[in-house]
Parts: sequence; structure tokens; C-alpha cells
Amino acid sequence: MAKTTKTGHKCRRGRQKAQHHGKSDNSHFRDETLMATNPRPLICLLASEDTSPMVVFSLFDVLSTVGAAFEDMVNGVAGEELLDVKIVAKNIEPFRCIGDVLIEPHAGVDNIDSADVVVVCDMYTPIDTPPRGCYQAEIAWLKRMYARNALLCSVCTGSVVLAETGLLDGFEVSGHWAYRHMFREHYPNVKVIEDSVLNLSAEHKRLVTAGGGSSWQDLVIYLIEKFCGLQQAVYTTKVYLLAPHADGQLPFAAMTQRNQHSDALILDCQGWIADNFSCVNPVAQMAERSGLSSRTFARRFRAATGYQPIEYAQGLRIEAAKQILESETTAIEEISNMVGYEDPTSFRRIFKRNTGLTPAIYRKKFCSIVGRANHLNA
Repeated sequence: MAKTTKTGHKCRRGRQKAQHHGKSDNSHFRDETLMATNPRPLICLLASEDTSPMVVFSLFDVLSTVGAAFEDMVNGVAGEELLDVKIVAKNIEPFRCIGDVLIEPHAGVDNIDSADVVVVCDMYTPIDTPPRGCYQAEIAWLKRMYARNALLCSVCTGSVVLAETGLLDGFEVSGHWAYRHMFREHYPNVKVIEDSVLNLSAEHKRLVTAGGGSSWQDLVIYLIEKFCGLQQAVYTTKVYLLAPHADGQLPFAAMTQRNQHSDALILDCQGWIADNFSCVNPVAQMAERSGLSSRTFARRFRAATGYQPIEYAQGLRIEAAKQILESETTAIEEISNMVGYEDPTSFRRIFKRNTGLTPAIYRKKFCSIVGRANHLNA
């Protein structure tokens, strides 16, 4: 963590000590007195036991040192911290999040009456199980904050929790790519833009959503520029080596193969195509194997898997091609043939549609990662 002002460190240590002993520290509540003496924008990071420490602590570390860290790095004297950043949870009691990492919230939801920004951190839920009935206190608080003009943001699966409030209905959002089917099935009034890392389409309604995992970086840059100016955003990217995900989410997305359903006939077809996706006309062969008409088969396949049969077959082919591109130097024309495409032009078109990149650029992006791993294991 970048060094902050000594005063800031002392205040944090004192607050943590008071919380550890169960003492009340009203100085971090944004009452009228505090607002008069501390006009810094208040950013609340909503976390729970299902939050990953990477997201909540990265957000806190970066945002809480805006204005201070860069000056410290270049001049040796920390500047003024420009944002008031608090970790908020259902209540103020310490708890352990994912990885058994301790979080000591600065406040519970009942202690914060207003904020400039609320960021819903990631809150894990299985990809086929929406968090219905969960986070009721947090959801009620989010609605109150929104009614009091807070900007609501989310990172990763935080968008699912935000969807539970109903505030995202009618808008486009970003979220982790693995939850696209959940949104289609359980939040049909919310449109997930799969390639989007930072979605600002509902910014005018004070709703901003970020994609999976490390897209917190894109959200942080946006928030710093919005509340502290472009120069501070640039300074912060230099201190922490942050960079936007310019290629979007699709290059990182993988096909989610849903096998947890009860349609035995479709499960059989899924098992068959997993070994035969490169054959000629795999969809027609699956339909024939099922004994159903093409239309009935397509309807049952989509109901069970979330994909049209042709989408599923193409997804398996592209996933196989990605693995080859990541680890081998095989010519792209040969890879095209290996995964079932006789026409390399068609392969390139479908590959780019699924990943957002051409096969050549995809290889360049990921083969260096595999190369470093192989070097380390040599």
C-alpha cells in the first residue's frame, strides 16, 4: 500500500483500535459537523462475507491515497488525501470475507445516512443461483442511498446485488462474464453488455457498473477523474500502474458449459459434442441423435443450456482454438481446420465475434503469459 500522510495513518490506527475494543468512533459518520469541516467526497465500499479481499482492499487502498501518494513518490512529502473512503457492511462488527481475511468495517449500513458514492464490491454467488433473499439490509440501504442522490456503482458480481434492488431495470450493465446467463434468466429487464468493462450508459441515472474482477481499476480511474480531476486520475495510474482494459472483457471470457440440469437427452448430446465438435454439421448430428425434430431439439437445448445449438458448437470450437493459440505455434489456417472450419476466413470472423480479437492478436496477448509460465517451470 502506498504511504499516506502520517496524520492519516494515525487516525486509521486509532479508529481501528477503538473498533477493536468495541468503542464508538462517531468521527467517521458523515454528520453535518463532519461535512462542514471535511468537504471531501464520501465513497462507501459495501462489502460482505462473500466479498473478495482483492476488490475491497484494492479499492480502499487506491481511493484513500488519491492526492497523497503521488506527491510522496515524487517529492517525498505526502499531499492531502482528497477522498473520504469507508468500508461499510451490514453492521460494524468485524467479519471474515473470502479467504478467511479479516475486515473491520468503518460503519454499518445504519450508520451512514448519505454518501456521494456507494460501490457494491463483488459478492460471490454460484453462477446459477441468484442471491434471492440475501443482503436484505444492504439492499434496503442501497435504495436509501440512491434516493438521497448517491452515485451507485458495482464491481464484478456486485452488479447482481445491484440488480436485486430493481434499480438496474431497463438499463445496460457490465458484470462478470460468467453471470451473463443468470442475468438473462433471472433479471430479464437488465441487459448485460458482455464486452463492456465499464458501463456508463446509465451514468445520467447515477448508475455505473464494472465488469469482472480487476475491472475495479477502470472504475477507480473513472471515480478519481469525476471527483478529483483528470490530473489526479493520471497521477494515480502512475503510482499503482493501473491501466484500463482497452480490449474489453471478451478476450478473457470462457464458455460456461451448464451441465447441472435434468434433461438427460440434452446431457447426452452435450457429452457427445464435447468429443465431436469438429465434425461436419455437428448440430444436425446432435438433433438426429436426440430423435427430435430440429425445432424441438433447438428449443429443449436452449432451455437446458442457455445456448442455441449452433452457438454451443461454435463455442466449443473457439474454446479449443483458444487453447491451441495460447500454447502452440500452429498456423492459424491449420487451427481452423483442426477445430472444424474448412474456411479460415469464417473461422477468423467467428473467433473475433466470440473473443473481440483476431486469432493473431489473441495469440500475442496470451502466449506471452504461457511462455513466462513455461520458463518458470523449466
